[in-house]
Amino acid sequence: MSLNEKDLRDLVLPVFEIDSYQSKMGNDENIVVLSFTVLEKAAADDLVSFIEGGYSSVLDATATTGEQSDGYYRVYVEMEREETVPTSIMELMDGVQKLVGENFQYRYYKSFDTNDLSEESLSKNIPLNPEKYEKLVSEERANHLHNFFSRSYLEESYFTNDSVVLKKAYADPIALKIKDFGQTKAVLETIKDKINVDAYPEIMFLTKYLGDYNITKFGKNTLTFENKGHMLVVHR
Repeated sequence: MSLNEKDLRDLVLPVFEIDSYQSKMGNDENIVVLSFTVLEKAAADDLVSFIEGGYSSVLDATATTGEQSDGYYRVYVEMEREETVPTSIMELMDGVQKLVGENFQYRYYKSFDTNDLSEESLSKNIPLNPEKYEKLVSEERANHLHNFFSRSYLEESYFTNDSVVLKKAYADPIALKIKDFGQTKAVLETIKDKINVDAYPEIMFLTKYLGDYNITKFGKNTLTFENKGHMLVVHR
């Protein structure tokens, strides 16, 4: 069944996200991922069919098979990260906005701020090649993690490649390999191991070293540190 203008009215939230989710087709530095929040499964499937049927710039479009933890469904759209992607997104959104009957805004990466949708705004916010994306991710991670540890007992924290090094006065430094960082609820959904109930001595040591953080160990190697709704996942 073909879709007509406003057929998905009140079924898709008018704020979509860019680069908030990982690509399923390739490396994130090469793929731009758009994500839409949809109220019903049938509407999510209709949106996927609409996108896949009309836009050659789209590499893949998929809908979540089930309702997510927040009660919604997600539609993910993947495009190649290149100079023309802002134009491709605007072409796609012209059709989506007509289908939904509303003007959309977007959020980029881990920001909570919404942006008005325009080609100029997209060009400003989206890294258009792998090198710019890697630089943005590195800078964002360092900034967020610096704030994350701002209330700790640490003398300093610094980052090297994919690790963070923590240093407390009069104590040996601790190096931790970073596996994930983000909002607590979303990060917890990615952890498959069970809580390690025998890790109490290690958790007590880290609590005294870092300060008042909610620390949990999963499996043999995975540690999580929680602070004000954000969670850092590391391997020691």
